[in-house]
Amino acid sequence: MPELSQNKPYRIGRSRTGLGLFATKPIKKGTRIIRYFGPLLDSKKKKDDGIENKYLFELNDRWTIDGSVRNNIARYINHACRPNAESDVKPRKRRVYIRAIKDIEPGEEINYDYGTDYFKAYLKPIGCKCEACEKKRKKKRAEARAERQREREKAERKARRLAAKLAKAKEKLRKLNGSVKARVNGKLGNGRYTGGKSVNGKSANGKFLNGQDRAANGHDRFAA
Repeated sequence: MPELSQNKPYRIGRSRTGLGLFATKPIKKGTRIIRYFGPLLDSKKKKDDGIENKYLFELNDRWTIDGSVRNNIARYINHACRPNAESDVKPRKRRVYIRAIKDIEPGEEINYDYGTDYFKAYLKPIGCKCEACEKKRKKKRAEARAERQREREKAERKARRLAAKLAKAKEKLRKLNGSVKARVNGKLGNGRYTGGKSVNGKSANGKFLNGQDRAANGHDRFAA
């Protein structure tokens, strides 16, 4: 890791994406923080045009800065979708500076937007880890959990309503069965119909249902 001068307002430190650059002193909005530098690559030269790495900073259609060199401290500045700094490009001078667009407090990580092309090529496939995107993902996860909780509560309420309806239907059926039994028991008393006719074919006055008494059939034991 390259050594930094004590009077510089930044330091290299550990961030959520690996290493990052952090403010050690208050940095006012508009301040040039650091220069992004490295060998110039000429796209018209085949050997230069074939170089590929994550630290290439395009100045224009022809010139690109290869910022992969170790003494380019600005290479440690991470991307952010809502940054506190920006790249100040000077194509004619073939220079790039990182400039604060907000007041940056000591201990705060310095970051800038790498641009759409870099984002699509390197960050989107793995998911951007900047603070703004992390907050967005956290919010979405919280909303998803809340939605799942609402769905569970909705299902539980539906189950309780269904159980209450079922209990009510069972109670209604129980009362209906009790009412039917009461009516049946009211018509049948000790095996007799309320009309005076028994279920075994005898009438309440001792005569058979066909109107003949026992004497008429010769079964009276007192007959001569």
